Amino acid sequence: MATVDFKKTVKQLYRASAKEPAIVEVPTMNFAMVDGTGDPNGSAEFQQAMEVLYPVSYTLKFMLKKSEGLDYAVPPPEGLWWMEGTSDFSMERKDLWRWTLMVMQPEVVTPDLLAEAVAQITERRNPPGLARLRFEGYDEGLSAQVLHLGPYAQEAATIEKLHAFIRDRGYELRGKHHEIYLSDPRRSAPEKMKTILRHPIVKA
Repeated sequence: MATVDFKKTVKQLYRASAKEPAIVEVPTMNFAMVDGTGDPNGSAEFQQAMEVLYPVSYTLKFMLKKSEGLDYAVPPPEGLWWMEGTSDFSMERKDLWRWTLMVMQPEVVTPDLLAEAVAQITERRNPPGLARLRFEGYDEGLSAQVLHLGPYAQEAATIEKLHAFIRDRGYELRGKHHEIYLSDPRRSAPEKMKTILRHPIVKA
């Protein structure tokens, strides 16, 4: 049985250059999502979100492998970050951050299938963040993205590079700052971390 790898089938969404930002068209995709607020560092709420998204995503994977014969690599986690009242995103005011952690799900995943996966997890161990889980389509549309190399705390310069690219090409920011986490911080040296930074755009 071949394993589908979404990082290859939609590689333009999961691959970016660190040298030069690029403009991409992002289709509507379905995600398992958990919302939260504030600084994620040392946050129980943030940790609970991570501890829910992976069990749900892997439970769905095994359910679909058994029922549909579909095998796929679970996509990397992603995060939407924003601050109320502005389309800009400040790395300094972490106390004002709002975020959505999410993992993309294949098109065959339905709300009913997700509910079944949640029921299985609830029966096994019922993690505290499970009640905050939701399933939703996210329509990002025209966006600009760039690859950030290094720790999350040093993203500011890469974000400014992305924003300057957007302005220079006659666009402006809309929507939420988006990050795609290609590296596992538990297994990667900070200087080798890879994160795609993306922001939806509109003609100025």
